[in-house]
Amino acid sequence: MPAPHLVPAEPIPLAPDPVAFWIGGFPVHWYGLCYVVGLAATYLVLVREARRRGLDTGVVDRGLAVVTIAGLVGGRIYHVIDQWDRYSDDPLAIVLPPYAGLGVFGAIIAGALAMVVVMRLWGQSFWRWADVVAPAAFVMQAVARWGNFFNQELYGPPTDLAWGITIGCRYRVTQWPCTTYPEATTGFQPLFLYESLSGALGAVVLLWVARRWGSRMRPGDLFLAWVVWYSVVRFALETLRVDNWTVGGMPTAMIVSTVLAVGALAVFAWRHRPNADADRWGEPPADRGAEVDAAVGPPSGRPSA
Repeated sequence: MPAPHLVPAEPIPLAPDPVAFWIGGFPVHWYGLCYVVGLAATYLVLVREARRRGLDTGVVDRGLAVVTIAGLVGGRIYHVIDQWDRYSDDPLAIVLPPYAGLGVFGAIIAGALAMVVVMRLWGQSFWRWADVVAPAAFVMQAVARWGNFFNQELYGPPTDLAWGITIGCRYRVTQWPCTTYPEATTGFQPLFLYESLSGALGAVVLLWVARRWGSRMRPGDLFLAWVVWYSVVRFALETLRVDNWTVGGMPTAMIVSTVLAVGALAVFAWRHRPNADADRWGEPPADRGAEVDAAVGPPSGRPSA
């Protein structure tokens, strides 16, 4: 006899269709649309931050596609390894649409490697561009994670919290069948929402820090902060997930989170050691221009306001 249902909560009654609309016989999924919107928002942040910092915005136009494609490939490979039981019997599903399933850590690693290569080829500073990318990556996370909502994935255990979400029976992991946890009365932890909110907050914080203390920071500091922030949040959320890809009984995402967070902190400490290179961002070009104008005064023949 199944165990009694122990979560007497009314979940938020939203069970979306993963398909947004159809074009002929081809379905257009919300998951893909969320990534498209996320990329558009990311592009706007990248261009704005690059221009503010006096960097060549043409690099964004040339590099975004390369880094995005690398990230998608890396994210897909990570996801396939994670879900190999699902793909082992149908390998064609790995490359055939729909492509719902990307591992963030795979995307981060592949995208970062691609960025290192193109920055070196184009004679650009990786660390300076990494600081531009950091808040934009948070924006991408904040928007794109809603694709998981429409796919009814990236959720945690049953909860009686007011923001618990409905998960349809066919999207459930085996631990929480509808026979024990009825769809109408069971809410689940919305892990996608926690990651989305973390991304939105992280973007605001990094953009504020860049404007408040950016001139005194070393290029790369914001990027390292982003790595630590995301890794810590991801480590915490992994405690609420089940059916994870594990190594030695420990979720792989926890291992990767730990390695990345510790590695980023170590790199930060090394780059800020005594007698280290004193390279700093300095004031953005617009701010330097304002300081010069203030020092020189208004042009001759024109009264000051």
